[in-house]
Formats: sequence, C-alpha cells, structure tokens
Amino acid sequence: MKVTFLGTGTSQGVPVIACPCSVCASADPRDKRLRSSILISDEQAGNIVIDTTPDFRYQMLRAQVKRLEAVVITHSHKDHIAGMDDIRAFNYFQQQPIDIYASEYSQDVIIREFSYAFADFKYPGIPELNLRTIGDEHFFVNGLKFTPINVLHHKMPVLGFRFGDFTYITDANFIAPEEKEKIRGSQVLVLNALRREKHISHFTLDEAIALGKELEVPQVLFTHISHQLGLHAEVDPTLPEGMHLAYDGLEINL
Repeated sequence: MKVTFLGTGTSQGVPVIACPCSVCASADPRDKRLRSSILISDEQAGNIVIDTTPDFRYQMLRAQVKRLEAVVITHSHKDHIAGMDDIRAFNYFQQQPIDIYASEYSQDVIIREFSYAFADFKYPGIPELNLRTIGDEHFFVNGLKFTPINVLHHKMPVLGFRFGDFTYITDANFIAPEEKEKIRGSQVLVLNALRREKHISHFTLDEAIALGKELEVPQVLFTHISHQLGLHAEVDPTLPEGMHLAYDGLEINL
C-alpha cells in the first residue's frame, strides 16, 4: 500500500492569493501546498481518495490517477468537498458511479451543494455519486478496513481515519481519550498543524507535537499547514526525531 499526499495546505492553500510573505514567495516546491487530501493506492482495494478539495482535478492530473474506486470524506467544509464535481471524469471512463463514504451530516451538505447530482431529472454529464454512510463502527472500502476517529474542529464533528497502521487526522483541535485509543499502535500518524499561534479550531504545531509524543507513534507527519507556520526548510529541521512536515507529492509506503 502507498499513501500519496495530494495536498498539505490549509483552506486558502499556499501561496495565498496576493500575499507577499516569504513563504508565499518561496521557490521551494515543498512550500507550494494545495488543499489537504491523500491518495491511498492498494493492490487489492485500488485507488481511494480522502477528501475532494477545490484542487481535486489538478491533484488527480499531477498524481496521474487513471482510476478511482472510492472517496472518503472527513467533513463538509468547502476545502474538503468543493472538487467533487470532477469525479464525473472517472464516471465517464469507468462507466459507473463512484462510492462516496461520509457521515450523515456531511451527506446533507453534499446533497445541498451538489443538488443537481441528486435531482430527479439528471442532466447528462453530471457526477454520478453513491452515498455510503459512515457510522461509529469500522467499515470496508473495497475490502480495506477503515476505523473512524471522532475529533472536534472547534464545535464541528470531523472524522479522522485509521487504516492498517496509518492514521490520518485533519481539521482538529480536540480528540477525546477514547478516540485517542483508536490511534495507539499506529506506525504513522498524520496530524494537522496549522501554525505556531493558537487557533480556535486547529492544532498548533506545538499541540500536534505534544499529541504525537503522547501517543508514542514512531512517525508523525504534519499537514493542513498555513503560510504562517514558516518555510519548510527552516521549520522541518527543528522538529523532534520521527516528526516531519508533510509536503505535496510525499509518498509513504506501508
């Protein structure tokens, strides 16, 4: 199994439109961050994407994804679902709907935002989506087991996911003790680390580092990074052993 980071940026991406800061002006490709998403490529389960960001089309082209088996949604904020319309390209070439795994709350938003895909009269060429409900129990996507991890994004419920020894959590600033237990034993943990300053709905870098240490995960990668965190080349060497900033295009073989 391989996990590819399709995007590691926060809701505005990096560079931010019209921003003159050193991070947004950086020539380092590790400072060019599309909105946060990952691609799971498994020999048996196929290609599964977590979240369809506003950059979904380009992310699929850049990663040269030719087939998509399913999409798993963490939550319904625009930076995590806005690219869902571009699933229609896979519908066309695969000649079948794509399964979308999401909580009931996220499904309500998806139906509202992409109402034309669920209308009684379907205009030709719209995305064909099969909504699959994520509850509290583990579920399988093409035979690959996912364990949902309930986290809070300020007051908004968000889902993280563990599959095998890999745990992916984005858009969180609180994880209850019983949910942390689902993470323990992971070999790789991905956590959001927005910036150094306190934020109402995201872990800071220090908070994410502390959580990684608490859970004793050997490899911790940080994502959903804003331009306020600083240059990759300057921040990454300062991190504790076993911890790194993720970047677009990073591949992890499991």
